[in-house]
Amino acid sequence: MLKLWGRVNSVNVKKVLWMLDELGIPYERADAGMEHGVVNTPEYRAMNPNGRVPTIEDGGFVLYESNSILRYLGMKHGSPLVPTDPAARASADRWMDWQLSTLGPAERNLFWGLVRTPAEKRDMNAVVAAAKAAGECWTMLDAHIARHGGPFVDGSAMTIADIVLGCYARRWFGDEVRVAGMPVLPALSAWYGAVGARPGFQRWVAVPMT
Repeated sequence: MLKLWGRVNSVNVKKVLWMLDELGIPYERADAGMEHGVVNTPEYRAMNPNGRVPTIEDGGFVLYESNSILRYLGMKHGSPLVPTDPAARASADRWMDWQLSTLGPAERNLFWGLVRTPAEKRDMNAVVAAAKAAGECWTMLDAHIARHGGPFVDGSAMTIADIVLGCYARRWFGDEVRVAGMPVLPALSAWYGAVGARPGFQRWVAVPMT
């Protein structure tokens, strides 16, 4: 049986949990990271030298990096969430890479500054700057979705890119991270409603952020 290491309040672990829900395959999960420890043990570092979560072991095959795990699981189980058409696949990969290179770094101080930092220790200048940077990113995706009409990131078919971006959109749309002046993005909101209705999103992503 596939084994997943990671804590359920990690955005990157949520990606994998949602994907496993979409696939409907059995798995075992072990808490790891932050208050759970484990990630700095020699045994874990032998699997994942980064000392981060998630990591999976599937029949002796060990893999880390959440977006790569989604690709692997989708390909192994023949999921339509991983497109076979080269152009569709490349576009999904593009948005997953964009999350890593652009969106994630832009919004990091927004989430960490408001959710994981006590009120008396918050750097609100950094929070406001992060809200602006993240808003610029989401405005770009809003325009992309508006051009083709949705309901998903690249049109009528949901892909693993929707899972990856949906996990981050939970932060943007969550009451936990409201900052004055955040832009209203109608196409993005409609897309978020579509992905937010998925059972895997409701089970793993819609829960309160910690």
